[in-house]
Amino acid sequence: MKIGIFGGSFNPVHNGHIHLAKSVCEEFSLDKIYFVPSRISPHRSSFEYASGSDRLEMLRLACSDYVNLSVCDYELSCDRISYSIYTVEYFRKEFPDAELFLLIGSDMLLSFDKWYRYKDILSVVTLAVVSREKGDYDKLTEKAKSLSEYGEIFIASAQPLPVSSTEIRKKVAKSDNWTCYLNKNVVQYIRLKGLYCRSTFFE
Repeated sequence: MKIGIFGGSFNPVHNGHIHLAKSVCEEFSLDKIYFVPSRISPHRSSFEYASGSDRLEMLRLACSDYVNLSVCDYELSCDRISYSIYTVEYFRKEFPDAELFLLIGSDMLLSFDKWYRYKDILSVVTLAVVSREKGDYDKLTEKAKSLSEYGEIFIASAQPLPVSSTEIRKKVAKSDNWTCYLNKNVVQYIRLKGLYCRSTFFE
């Protein structure tokens, strides 16, 4: 069994996230990918950051139509800093016989040797690196080669969609058109809860 781990704030989850997960699932023949939303300080403004429970629910709504996409609340349920090593060790305990893949962006690979216990991470999972900008393949393969003694690293061929959660939040706040970037059920949830709107920010 092959399991993918896809961490991030997902604030909110958008079509680009789903597109990448589906593409990586197909390219590496994964049986399932788990989205793992990270903890965010409760002192952050609700204008910028939805709560953990809201982000988790939006992920569940976005993944509900795909049998190989799921959601894990491990990092949200932990009080400590969400270092990736703890998350991959959790998945290793949950799926002791599975081959684990950790999805990361290209910018994360370039600084991966600065991560907490990065060698231990590579001993547990295979890295599936998704490019975030054109023309960075040579740079990524060079970095992957320098880390190859510690574990396997693959550069995915999936092309990212030009959309970001930050831009979506800005569009929601300014009442610009933003619904085309999200699952329709996520759109309804954001409207129902009044997430990312200026009225929430100024309360």
